[in-house]
Amino acid sequence: MTGRTDEELRVIANRLRRRTIEMLWGSQAGHPGGSLSAAEIFAVLYFAEMRIDPRRPSWEDRDRFVLSKGHAAPIYYATLMERGYFSQDLLCTYDELDSSLQAHPDVACPGVDMPSGSLGQGLSMAVGLALGARLLGKEGVRVHTLMGDGEQQEGQVWEAAMAGAAYQLDNLTAFIDRNRLQLCGPVDELIPIEPLADKWQAFGWHVVEVDGHAVDEIQAACAEARSVRGRPTVVIAHTVKGKGVSFMEDSVEWHSAPVTAEVRRRALEELAAEEVG
Repeated sequence: MTGRTDEELRVIANRLRRRTIEMLWGSQAGHPGGSLSAAEIFAVLYFAEMRIDPRRPSWEDRDRFVLSKGHAAPIYYATLMERGYFSQDLLCTYDELDSSLQAHPDVACPGVDMPSGSLGQGLSMAVGLALGARLLGKEGVRVHTLMGDGEQQEGQVWEAAMAGAAYQLDNLTAFIDRNRLQLCGPVDELIPIEPLADKWQAFGWHVVEVDGHAVDEIQAACAEARSVRGRPTVVIAHTVKGKGVSFMEDSVEWHSAPVTAEVRRRALEELAAEEVG
């Protein structure tokens, strides 16, 4: 934990959004929406909550993170670079053929604990990491994972949820980026997932709901998760797809649309104005 103020975390989240837009423009790649909606979660986890050391990315006693919604890799890489795992030069290679920064996370990238891509699998990995830490006697190690809300339609998520509760993994915290949009449209118009909180509670998890763009609420949820005994915690973070860029906000188009030069210009102007404001 680094003791950052709320204002510092908000500034970091804004910077992560700007770096994400720059990366996607440089590679002519897409998927900005789900990256921008998760900026505050990444800022809190990597700059205030997780016990990590970028100088020792393989440190055995570090906390672990699994990005289950792998299409949000751009903001994950931006976060790792900002936290000091690698240089900005590497960030500029995003999605190139021989780069360690592929379109979905891979352990070739410094700081990445688990690969991801196919939705629904990240929670299973996180359950395994949390159980492994316990079996190894690593009492201080905590495991975090970030899932999408469309991902809650996957059966494997609920199998993993049962396992996490059965093993009483109180060292595990799962975040759900509840931005209400997935690739093909609104989540609840395709395969409804509500009542989401009640479902997780029924599966034996401690449930916290927060404004996913309020860094103080996210930090409080992390502190609450650390205090829970005998069961894992899920944080349902209510967010806005494309947050911070007005023409991307709450628009399904920007789940996967590429960032052009004009889009980059307009987005960076808005984000720069927000930081000054």
